[in-house]
Amino acid sequence: MDKDYQKIEFSYTKPSKFQAASDAPFPVVVVGAGPVGLSAAVDLAQQGIETILLDDSNRLSEGSRAICFAKRTLEIFDRLHCGDRMVDKGVSWNVGKVFFRDAPVYSFNLLPEEGHRRPAFINLQQYYVEGFLYEQAIQEKNLDLRWKNKVVGLQQLDDCVVLTVETPEETYELRAKYVVVADGSRSAIRNFMGLESNGRVFKDRFLIADVKMCAEFPTERWFWFDPPFHPNQSVLLHKQPDDVWRIDFQLGWDADPVAERDPERVIPRIKALLGEDVEFKLEWVSVYTFSCLRMEKFRHGRVLFAGDSAHGVSPFGARGANSGVQDADNLTWKLKLVLAGKAPDTLLDTYGVEREEAADENILNSTRATDFITPKSAVSKIFRDAVLELSKNHGFARRIVNSGRLSMPTTYTRSLLATPDIDTFAGKMVPGAPCTDASIAVDGRPGWLLSLLGGDFNALYFADKNGPSSKELDALHSLSHADLPVRPIVVMPAESNSVKFPGLTVITDSTGLLKQRFDAVPGTFYLLRPDQHVCARWRTFDLNKVRAAVGRATCNV
Repeated sequence: MDKDYQKIEFSYTKPSKFQAASDAPFPVVVVGAGPVGLSAAVDLAQQGIETILLDDSNRLSEGSRAICFAKRTLEIFDRLHCGDRMVDKGVSWNVGKVFFRDAPVYSFNLLPEEGHRRPAFINLQQYYVEGFLYEQAIQEKNLDLRWKNKVVGLQQLDDCVVLTVETPEETYELRAKYVVVADGSRSAIRNFMGLESNGRVFKDRFLIADVKMCAEFPTERWFWFDPPFHPNQSVLLHKQPDDVWRIDFQLGWDADPVAERDPERVIPRIKALLGEDVEFKLEWVSVYTFSCLRMEKFRHGRVLFAGDSAHGVSPFGARGANSGVQDADNLTWKLKLVLAGKAPDTLLDTYGVEREEAADENILNSTRATDFITPKSAVSKIFRDAVLELSKNHGFARRIVNSGRLSMPTTYTRSLLATPDIDTFAGKMVPGAPCTDASIAVDGRPGWLLSLLGGDFNALYFADKNGPSSKELDALHSLSHADLPVRPIVVMPAESNSVKFPGLTVITDSTGLLKQRFDAVPGTFYLLRPDQHVCARWRTFDLNKVRAAVGRATCNV
């Protein structure tokens, strides 16, 4: 029986550890126990960093809120040891369909190829995501989760940040070397630091209705433009677990956001879509306005902003929560190295550079989708409708249709941490790109590449059927014993005999997918960051080049 995560209230507990004036600052304080803050805190704790997580509430999110979690985010949840729970509970889907008026115009598959562990997306209510992350968090010995601890003041000093924290019993001060702010779109910390998010607010309103019903619709994303049951507007339909369906209705800018939440207005809209005889129950209703905003900089000294506190996009495209979890994924390994003295503080500047690039990419895609979904002039609407009509039979028109370009991980094209290619490669695994997964075998047992990666720098050495030479073996071993170690993984082709190289991880490319996706030949070498992004790649393994690339990737140059 699943827990009702919406009803759980966590009791306030007096912090077990208060700092004395002589105590060293805590390494990291995370503010906000939503999906982003929980992901960051769990990740930091699992990497051995003593972390405090503060939240001004004492419960998880109310209502479904974010529901679409992308393949890349699921891979991060796998690394945090709660991916299986997310996927087992969630509704997996790869296919979307677009309708214009009363007819389908085309469908698309977001993951058309085989050989991936995770689906393109799952639909899962945010309270489940937070609940699973919370239950992982309380297992982490390095994590102190404090409910009803509200940050009401912040002061930056040369060596730490001083937070003033208000609780039901008392107010206390908390000092941290770094603070990760994940307190949402109305970020209190951003506000009392005098910082702003700037961008564009779109003059349209949408109604979210989460409806509990038994229905025969397939587990696909359905999007209607100008349907007969809601003329001149758009509608989105998604399935969630527990027989809950998400329906988004475009309302127009003149709609009253309070009145439109009244069940007497919501229920007739739903009946128009489903039919008069379908039985359903309203689970959650909200009205929202599109906006695309971001802070100019995500790093402010020892304070680093992530998730909705740093950037916001419209819901179509599922780029909000996914991007926020990917913020945390980018930041935590850098904090670990800086706190351990293995990288300079300037490494944290690259968090801003890389995730600001990701935010710009998400905002661009979100803005384009919003402009297509909600044309603001008669000419724009004529163009959109013509494109939709043409898309029934023409591929070029389908590429223009935009019902929300769905979340994809960012390739950090502006990153200073990536070593540019000097050799010729094909495919998407360019420096700065996230690694794609592939099925492998380890000691004859089937597995997945990404399950081996993360936490530290890793390297893939693609060997021929005989494996690395003795000279290459010595060089690979030296990587794992460096001051900043790199774990080498030897990739053997499917036709090779089962071999072991003591002290090294050996995997078999049993299906050939790894070779294909990484455009590898014998001798190819990939250096991978702790967040599973590509650092560098070469056609031949050169120890000095690898060491230089590690230095570049940690700002130790």
